[in-house]
Amino acid sequence: MEIKEEMTAETAMKTPQTSTETRIDHVAAPTRVPLLDMERELGPLMADLVEATARVLASGRYVFGPECGELESSIAQYCGAEFGVACASGSDALLLALMALDIKPGDEVIVPSFTFFATASAVTRLGATPVFVDIDPATFNIDPHLVEVSLTARTKAIIPVHLFGQCADMDSITQLARQHGIFVIEDAAQAIGARTGDRSAGSLGDLGCFSFYPTKNLGGCGDGGMITTSNEALASRLRLLRGHGMHPRYFHQAVGINSRLDTIQAAILQVKLPHLPAWTRERQSNAARYDQMFRVAGLDQVLTLPMARDGYHHVWNQYTVRVADQQRDALRLYLSAAEIGTEIYYPVPLHRQECFSYLGYNDGDLPDTERAAGEVMSLPIFPGLTEKEQQTVVDRIARFFFGAEATTSSSPARPKYLTGKGAARENTATS
Repeated sequence: MEIKEEMTAETAMKTPQTSTETRIDHVAAPTRVPLLDMERELGPLMADLVEATARVLASGRYVFGPECGELESSIAQYCGAEFGVACASGSDALLLALMALDIKPGDEVIVPSFTFFATASAVTRLGATPVFVDIDPATFNIDPHLVEVSLTARTKAIIPVHLFGQCADMDSITQLARQHGIFVIEDAAQAIGARTGDRSAGSLGDLGCFSFYPTKNLGGCGDGGMITTSNEALASRLRLLRGHGMHPRYFHQAVGINSRLDTIQAAILQVKLPHLPAWTRERQSNAARYDQMFRVAGLDQVLTLPMARDGYHHVWNQYTVRVADQQRDALRLYLSAAEIGTEIYYPVPLHRQECFSYLGYNDGDLPDTERAAGEVMSLPIFPGLTEKEQQTVVDRIARFFFGAEATTSSSPARPKYLTGKGAARENTATS
Protein backbone atom coordinates (compact mmCIF):
# COMPACT_ATOMS: atom_id res chain seq x y z
CA MET A 1 0.00 0.00 0.00
CA GLU A 2 1.26 3.46 -0.88
CA ILE A 3 0.32 6.59 1.01
CA LYS A 4 0.40 9.83 -0.97
CA GLU A 5 -1.52 13.06 -0.56
CA GLU A 6 -1.86 15.72 -3.23
CA MET A 7 -1.93 19.45 -2.60
CA THR A 8 -5.39 20.83 -2.01
CA ALA A 9 -7.00 23.17 -4.48
CA GLU A 10 -6.97 25.88 -1.81
CA THR A 11 -3.21 25.58 -1.36
CA ALA A 12 -2.68 25.54 -5.10
CA MET A 13 -4.64 28.77 -5.41
CA LYS A 14 -2.22 30.44 -3.00
CA THR A 15 0.75 29.39 -5.15
CA PRO A 16 2.39 31.84 -7.58
CA GLN A 17 0.76 30.44 -10.71
CA THR A 18 2.64 32.06 -13.57
CA SER A 19 6.11 30.73 -12.84
CA THR A 20 4.81 27.42 -11.50
CA GLU A 21 2.74 26.68 -14.59
CA THR A 22 5.80 27.29 -16.78
CA ARG A 23 7.85 24.89 -14.69
CA ILE A 24 5.20 22.16 -14.76
CA ASP A 25 5.13 22.37 -18.55
CA HIS A 26 8.80 21.34 -18.60
CA VAL A 27 8.30 18.23 -16.44
CA ALA A 28 8.64 15.34 -18.88
CA ALA A 29 8.36 11.59 -18.37
CA PRO A 30 8.04 11.73 -14.56
CA THR A 31 9.52 8.92 -12.51
CA ARG A 32 7.10 8.23 -9.69
CA VAL A 33 8.51 8.35 -6.15
CA PRO A 34 5.93 7.69 -3.39
CA LEU A 35 6.14 9.37 -0.02
CA LEU A 36 5.79 5.93 1.57
CA ASP A 37 5.57 2.44 0.12
CA MET A 38 4.34 -0.17 2.60
CA GLU A 39 4.66 -3.06 0.16
CA ARG A 40 8.46 -2.81 0.17
CA GLU A 41 8.50 -3.21 3.93
CA LEU A 42 5.83 -5.89 4.25
CA GLY A 43 6.57 -7.95 1.15
CA PRO A 44 9.63 -9.84 2.46
CA LEU A 45 7.80 -10.54 5.74
CA MET A 46 4.50 -11.66 4.24
CA ALA A 47 4.82 -15.35 5.05
CA ASP A 48 5.69 -14.64 8.69
CA LEU A 49 2.92 -12.05 8.97
CA VAL A 50 0.32 -14.44 7.57
CA GLU A 51 1.48 -17.17 9.93
CA ALA A 52 1.30 -14.88 12.96
CA THR A 53 -2.14 -13.62 11.99
CA ALA A 54 -3.45 -17.13 11.37
CA ARG A 55 -2.18 -18.21 14.78
CA VAL A 56 -4.16 -15.45 16.48
CA LEU A 57 -7.29 -16.23 14.47
CA ALA A 58 -7.07 -19.89 15.46
CA SER A 59 -6.57 -19.01 19.14
CA GLY A 60 -9.78 -17.01 19.52
CA ARG A 61 -7.97 -14.58 21.83
CA TYR A 62 -8.39 -11.40 19.83
CA VAL A 63 -7.98 -8.76 22.55
CA PHE A 64 -5.05 -8.75 24.98
CA GLY A 65 -4.00 -12.25 24.03
CA PRO A 66 -0.53 -13.53 24.99
CA GLU A 67 1.09 -11.72 22.06
CA CYS A 68 0.16 -8.41 23.70
CA GLY A 69 2.08 -9.22 26.85
CA GLU A 70 5.02 -10.41 24.78
CA LEU A 71 5.04 -7.16 22.83
CA GLU A 72 4.90 -5.12 26.04
CA SER A 73 8.01 -6.87 27.31
CA SER A 74 9.78 -6.57 23.94
CA ILE A 75 9.13 -2.84 23.58
CA ALA A 76 10.11 -2.11 27.18
CA GLN A 77 13.39 -3.95 26.67
CA TYR A 78 14.00 -2.22 23.33
CA CYS A 79 13.53 1.18 24.97
CA GLY A 80 15.46 0.43 28.15
CA ALA A 81 12.39 0.70 30.41
CA GLU A 82 11.11 -1.71 33.03
CA PHE A 83 7.49 -1.88 31.90
CA GLY A 84 5.41 -1.56 28.76
CA VAL A 85 1.65 -1.02 28.76
CA ALA A 86 -0.12 -1.54 25.44
CA CYS A 87 -3.14 0.48 24.36
CA ALA A 88 -5.22 1.25 21.28
CA SER A 89 -3.27 4.18 19.82
CA GLY A 90 -0.53 6.72 20.35
CA SER A 91 -3.21 9.31 21.13
CA ASP A 92 -4.59 7.08 23.88
CA ALA A 93 -1.06 6.55 25.19
CA LEU A 94 -0.75 10.29 25.81
CA LEU A 95 -4.22 10.49 27.38
CA LEU A 96 -3.59 7.53 29.67
CA ALA A 97 -0.21 8.90 30.72
CA LEU A 98 -1.83 12.17 31.80
CA MET A 99 -4.64 10.30 33.55
CA ALA A 100 -2.14 8.17 35.45
CA LEU A 101 -0.50 11.37 36.71
CA ASP A 102 -3.91 12.72 37.80
CA ILE A 103 -3.79 15.76 35.51
CA LYS A 104 -7.05 17.65 36.02
CA PRO A 105 -8.81 21.00 35.48
CA GLY A 106 -6.69 23.90 36.69
CA ASP A 107 -3.43 22.17 35.83
CA GLU A 108 -1.10 23.36 33.09
CA VAL A 109 0.92 21.10 30.82
CA ILE A 110 3.74 22.52 28.70
CA VAL A 111 3.74 21.27 25.11
CA PRO A 112 5.24 22.36 21.79
CA SER A 113 2.90 23.95 19.25
CA PHE A 114 4.81 22.38 16.34
CA THR A 115 3.53 18.82 16.71
CA PHE A 116 0.62 16.54 15.90
CA PHE A 117 -2.72 17.52 17.41
CA ALA A 118 -2.88 14.63 19.92
CA THR A 119 -0.04 16.07 22.02
CA ALA A 120 -2.28 18.94 23.11
CA SER A 121 -5.74 17.44 22.70
CA ALA A 122 -4.97 14.84 25.38
CA VAL A 123 -4.37 17.71 27.80
CA THR A 124 -7.61 19.50 27.00
CA ARG A 125 -9.67 16.31 27.21
CA LEU A 126 -8.86 16.22 30.92
CA GLY A 127 -9.82 19.86 31.41
CA ALA A 128 -6.22 20.98 31.84
CA THR A 129 -4.59 23.82 29.92
CA PRO A 130 -1.92 23.29 27.27
CA VAL A 131 0.80 25.92 27.44
CA PHE A 132 2.42 26.20 24.02
CA VAL A 133 6.16 26.80 23.81
CA ASP A 134 8.32 27.63 20.81
CA ILE A 135 10.90 25.34 19.22
CA ASP A 136 14.61 25.22 18.56
CA PRO A 137 14.55 26.07 14.83
CA ALA A 138 17.49 23.76 14.08
CA THR A 139 15.88 20.58 15.47
CA PHE A 140 12.14 21.47 15.49
CA ASN A 141 12.02 20.25 19.11
CA ILE A 142 10.77 22.24 22.11
CA ASP A 143 13.24 24.84 23.40
CA PRO A 144 14.16 24.05 27.05
CA HIS A 145 15.02 27.69 27.80
CA LEU A 146 11.52 28.74 26.80
CA VAL A 147 10.07 25.86 28.82
CA GLU A 148 11.75 27.30 31.90
CA VAL A 149 10.24 30.76 31.46
CA SER A 150 6.80 29.20 30.90
CA LEU A 151 6.70 27.38 34.24
CA THR A 152 4.09 28.51 36.77
CA ALA A 153 2.76 27.22 40.05
CA ARG A 154 0.09 25.39 38.05
CA THR A 155 2.53 23.50 35.80
CA LYS A 156 2.18 19.78 36.47
CA ALA A 157 3.87 18.18 33.47
CA ILE A 158 5.98 18.78 30.36
CA ILE A 159 5.44 16.82 27.14
CA PRO A 160 8.55 17.10 24.95
CA VAL A 161 7.99 15.67 21.47
CA HIS A 162 10.86 13.83 19.77
CA LEU A 163 9.80 15.25 16.43
CA PHE A 164 10.68 13.54 13.15
CA GLY A 165 12.80 10.93 14.98
CA GLN A 166 15.28 13.01 17.00
CA CYS A 167 15.13 13.25 20.79
CA ALA A 168 14.46 16.60 22.39
CA ASP A 169 17.04 18.05 24.77
CA MET A 170 16.00 15.73 27.56
CA ASP A 171 18.94 16.46 29.86
CA SER A 172 17.85 20.08 30.18
CA ILE A 173 14.16 19.25 30.37
CA THR A 174 14.46 16.53 33.01
CA GLN A 175 16.75 18.71 35.09
CA LEU A 176 14.13 21.46 35.05
CA ALA A 177 11.43 18.95 35.94
CA ARG A 178 13.36 17.61 38.92
CA GLN A 179 14.03 21.12 40.22
CA HIS A 180 10.34 21.99 40.10
CA GLY A 181 8.72 18.65 40.94
CA ILE A 182 7.14 18.28 37.52
CA PHE A 183 6.43 15.10 35.55
CA VAL A 184 7.89 14.50 32.09
CA ILE A 185 5.92 12.56 29.45
CA GLU A 186 7.86 11.81 26.28
CA ASP A 187 5.83 11.96 23.09
CA ALA A 188 7.98 9.43 21.24
CA ALA A 189 5.38 8.53 18.61
CA GLN A 190 7.88 9.22 15.81
CA ALA A 191 11.02 8.17 17.61
CA ILE A 192 11.14 4.52 18.60
CA GLY A 193 14.81 3.55 18.79
CA ALA A 194 16.05 7.16 18.98
CA ARG A 195 18.72 7.80 21.57
CA THR A 196 20.55 10.58 23.31
CA GLY A 197 23.88 9.23 24.50
CA ASP A 198 23.27 5.66 25.57
CA ARG A 199 19.65 6.18 26.66
CA SER A 200 16.66 5.52 24.45
CA ALA A 201 13.44 7.38 23.84
CA GLY A 202 10.85 5.98 26.22
CA SER A 203 13.28 5.75 29.13
CA LEU A 204 14.21 9.43 29.45
CA GLY A 205 11.15 10.74 31.30
CA ASP A 206 8.60 9.41 33.75
CA LEU A 207 6.54 7.96 30.91
CA GLY A 208 7.12 7.41 27.19
CA CYS A 209 4.31 7.28 24.64
CA PHE A 210 4.58 5.45 21.32
CA SER A 211 2.37 5.05 18.28
CA PHE A 212 2.15 2.01 16.01
CA TYR A 213 0.19 3.80 13.31
CA PRO A 214 1.18 2.24 9.97
CA THR A 215 3.35 5.19 8.87
CA LYS A 216 5.58 5.04 11.94
CA ASN A 217 9.04 3.43 11.90
CA LEU A 218 7.47 0.45 13.65
CA GLY A 219 3.92 0.43 12.35
CA GLY A 220 1.14 -2.12 12.55
CA CYS A 221 -1.56 -2.99 10.04
CA GLY A 222 -3.98 -0.84 11.98
CA ASP A 223 -3.68 1.36 15.04
CA GLY A 224 -1.93 0.71 18.32
CA GLY A 225 0.09 2.35 21.07
CA MET A 226 2.40 1.71 24.00
CA ILE A 227 3.43 3.48 27.18
CA THR A 228 6.81 2.73 28.74
CA THR A 229 7.92 3.48 32.28
CA SER A 230 10.26 2.23 34.97
CA ASN A 231 7.81 3.18 37.73
CA GLU A 232 5.90 0.08 38.80
CA ALA A 233 3.09 2.05 40.46
CA LEU A 234 2.49 4.06 37.29
CA ALA A 235 2.52 0.89 35.19
CA SER A 236 -0.14 -0.67 37.43
CA ARG A 237 -2.23 2.48 37.26
CA LEU A 238 -2.00 2.55 33.47
CA ARG A 239 -3.15 -1.07 33.19
CA LEU A 240 -6.13 -0.25 35.37
CA LEU A 241 -7.12 2.89 33.47
CA ARG A 242 -6.86 1.38 29.98
CA GLY A 243 -9.60 -1.17 30.83
CA HIS A 244 -12.36 1.02 32.29
CA GLY A 245 -10.62 1.13 35.68
CA MET A 246 -11.81 -2.44 36.20
CA HIS A 247 -10.13 -4.93 38.56
CA PRO A 248 -11.22 -7.55 39.26
CA ARG A 249 -13.72 -8.11 36.48
CA TYR A 250 -16.82 -5.88 36.79
CA PHE A 251 -15.42 -4.12 39.86
CA HIS A 252 -14.34 -0.58 38.93
CA GLN A 253 -11.76 1.21 41.07
CA ALA A 254 -11.56 4.25 38.81
CA VAL A 255 -13.19 5.76 35.74
CA GLY A 256 -10.88 4.70 32.98
CA ILE A 257 -11.25 4.36 29.22
CA ASN A 258 -11.51 1.49 26.78
CA SER A 259 -8.11 1.34 25.09
CA ARG A 260 -7.16 -2.20 24.20
CA LEU A 261 -4.56 -3.40 21.71
CA ASP A 262 -5.81 -6.05 19.31
CA THR A 263 -3.86 -9.29 19.55
CA ILE A 264 -3.45 -9.42 15.77
CA GLN A 265 -1.67 -6.05 15.84
CA ALA A 266 0.63 -7.23 18.62
CA ALA A 267 1.48 -10.37 16.65
CA ILE A 268 2.26 -8.33 13.53
CA LEU A 269 4.44 -5.92 15.49
CA GLN A 270 6.34 -8.80 17.07
CA VAL A 271 7.19 -10.04 13.57
CA LYS A 272 8.37 -6.59 12.51
CA LEU A 273 10.29 -5.54 15.63
CA PRO A 274 13.45 -7.61 14.95
CA HIS A 275 13.78 -5.80 11.61
CA LEU A 276 13.52 -2.32 13.10
CA PRO A 277 17.29 -1.77 13.62
CA ALA A 278 18.00 -2.59 9.97
CA TRP A 279 15.16 -0.34 8.80
CA THR A 280 16.53 2.45 10.98
CA ARG A 281 19.98 2.05 9.42
CA GLU A 282 18.37 2.33 5.98
CA ARG A 283 16.65 5.55 6.99
CA GLN A 284 19.93 6.93 8.32
CA SER A 285 21.71 5.98 5.09
CA ASN A 286 18.96 7.62 3.06
CA ALA A 287 19.28 10.82 5.11
CA ALA A 288 23.05 10.90 4.65
CA ARG A 289 22.67 10.28 0.90
CA TYR A 290 20.15 13.12 0.60
CA ASP A 291 22.57 15.43 2.40
CA GLN A 292 25.34 14.57 -0.04
CA MET A 293 23.13 14.80 -3.12
CA PHE A 294 21.66 18.14 -2.13
CA ARG A 295 25.11 19.61 -1.49
CA VAL A 296 26.51 18.31 -4.78
CA ALA A 297 23.54 19.92 -6.53
CA GLY A 298 24.08 23.20 -4.72
CA LEU A 299 20.64 22.94 -3.20
CA ASP A 300 21.97 23.59 0.30
CA GLN A 301 22.11 27.22 -0.94
CA VAL A 302 18.32 27.39 -1.25
CA LEU A 303 17.12 24.72 1.19
CA THR A 304 17.84 24.28 4.87
CA LEU A 305 18.68 20.60 5.33
CA PRO A 306 17.71 18.76 8.52
CA MET A 307 20.41 18.09 11.09
CA ALA A 308 21.20 15.42 13.64
CA ARG A 309 22.71 16.75 16.85
CA ASP A 310 26.07 15.39 17.98
CA GLY A 311 25.60 12.49 20.38
CA TYR A 312 22.03 11.88 19.21
CA HIS A 313 20.83 8.77 17.38
CA HIS A 314 18.31 10.16 14.89
CA VAL A 315 15.91 7.54 13.45
CA TRP A 316 14.54 9.75 10.64
CA ASN A 317 10.81 9.14 10.69
CA GLN A 318 10.81 12.17 8.40
CA TYR A 319 13.42 13.95 6.29
CA THR A 320 12.18 17.51 6.49
CA VAL A 321 13.73 20.38 4.56
CA ARG A 322 12.94 24.06 4.90
CA VAL A 323 12.08 26.07 1.78
CA ALA A 324 12.44 29.81 2.29
CA ASP A 325 11.15 32.84 0.36
CA GLN A 326 7.59 31.48 0.23
CA GLN A 327 8.62 28.91 -2.38
CA ARG A 328 7.47 25.82 -0.44
CA ASP A 329 3.97 25.46 -1.84
CA ALA A 330 5.10 26.11 -5.41
CA LEU A 331 7.84 23.50 -5.06
CA ARG A 332 5.39 20.99 -3.64
CA LEU A 333 2.98 21.53 -6.51
CA TYR A 334 5.85 21.08 -8.98
CA LEU A 335 6.92 17.80 -7.34
CA SER A 336 3.33 16.59 -7.28
CA ALA A 337 3.16 17.10 -11.06
CA ALA A 338 6.24 14.87 -11.31
CA GLU A 339 4.51 12.26 -9.08
CA ILE A 340 6.93 12.74 -6.22
CA GLY A 341 5.28 12.39 -2.83
CA THR A 342 5.73 15.05 -0.17
CA GLU A 343 3.90 16.13 2.97
CA ILE A 344 3.80 19.14 5.24
CA TYR A 345 4.15 18.36 8.94
CA TYR A 346 2.58 20.71 10.08
CA PRO A 347 0.96 23.56 8.10
CA VAL A 348 -0.89 25.21 11.00
CA PRO A 349 0.72 25.36 14.47
CA LEU A 350 -1.48 24.19 17.31
CA HIS A 351 -1.57 27.61 19.00
CA ARG A 352 -3.21 28.98 15.83
CA GLN A 353 -5.78 26.19 15.46
CA GLU A 354 -9.40 27.30 15.76
CA CYS A 355 -10.16 24.89 18.60
CA PHE A 356 -7.45 26.52 20.75
CA SER A 357 -8.46 30.12 20.03
CA TYR A 358 -9.88 30.40 23.55
CA LEU A 359 -6.31 30.34 24.87
CA GLY A 360 -5.66 33.75 23.36
CA TYR A 361 -2.53 33.17 21.29
CA ASN A 362 -1.83 35.57 18.44
CA ASP A 363 0.28 35.58 15.28
CA GLY A 364 3.90 36.15 16.22
CA ASP A 365 3.67 34.66 19.71
CA LEU A 366 5.76 31.64 18.70
CA PRO A 367 7.83 32.97 15.78
CA ASP A 368 10.08 29.97 15.14
CA THR A 369 7.10 27.62 15.15
CA GLU A 370 5.18 29.85 12.78
CA ARG A 371 8.12 30.19 10.43
CA ALA A 372 8.65 26.43 10.38
CA ALA A 373 5.00 25.85 9.52
CA GLY A 374 5.43 28.04 6.45
CA GLU A 375 8.67 26.44 5.27
CA VAL A 376 8.83 22.72 6.09
CA MET A 377 8.33 19.93 3.58
CA SER A 378 9.01 16.23 4.15
CA LEU A 379 10.47 14.04 1.42
CA PRO A 380 10.41 10.24 0.91
CA ILE A 381 12.86 8.47 3.25
CA PHE A 382 11.26 5.07 3.90
CA PRO A 383 13.30 1.82 4.01
CA GLY A 384 13.53 0.40 0.51
CA LEU A 385 13.77 3.81 -1.13
CA THR A 386 16.36 3.44 -3.88
CA GLU A 387 19.32 5.67 -4.65
CA LYS A 388 17.82 6.26 -8.11
CA GLU A 389 14.57 7.45 -6.56
CA GLN A 390 16.43 9.80 -4.25
CA GLN A 391 18.37 11.15 -7.23
CA THR A 392 15.07 11.74 -9.01
CA VAL A 393 13.80 13.76 -6.05
CA VAL A 394 16.97 15.85 -5.95
CA ASP A 395 17.03 16.35 -9.73
CA ARG A 396 13.44 17.59 -9.78
CA ILE A 397 14.11 20.03 -6.96
CA ALA A 398 17.23 21.24 -8.77
CA ARG A 399 15.16 21.84 -11.92
CA PHE A 400 12.65 23.85 -9.93
CA PHE A 401 15.30 26.20 -8.57
CA PHE A 402 17.94 26.21 -11.31
CA GLY A 403 15.98 25.46 -14.48
CA ALA A 404 15.70 22.54 -16.88
CA GLU A 405 19.40 22.71 -17.75
CA ALA A 406 20.44 21.93 -14.18
CA THR A 407 22.28 18.69 -13.44
CA THR A 408 23.27 17.46 -10.01
CA SER A 409 26.81 16.65 -11.09
CA SER A 410 27.73 20.16 -12.27
CA SER A 411 28.15 23.48 -10.54
CA PRO A 412 24.69 24.84 -9.75
CA ALA A 413 23.18 27.65 -11.74
CA ARG A 414 21.99 30.76 -9.98
CA PRO A 415 18.49 30.15 -8.60
CA LYS A 416 16.01 31.59 -11.08
CA TYR A 417 13.90 33.26 -8.43
CA LEU A 418 16.93 35.09 -6.96
CA THR A 419 16.84 38.05 -9.31
CA GLY A 420 16.30 41.71 -8.68
CA LYS A 421 15.15 42.28 -5.13
CA GLY A 422 15.27 38.55 -4.50
CA ALA A 423 19.05 38.56 -5.00
CA ALA A 424 19.43 40.51 -1.80
CA ARG A 425 17.91 37.57 0.06
CA GLU A 426 20.33 35.01 -1.37
CA ASN A 427 22.55 34.91 1.69
CA THR A 428 19.63 34.55 4.08
CA ALA A 429 17.62 31.91 2.22
CA THR A 430 18.78 29.12 4.52
CA SER A 431 19.11 31.02 7.79
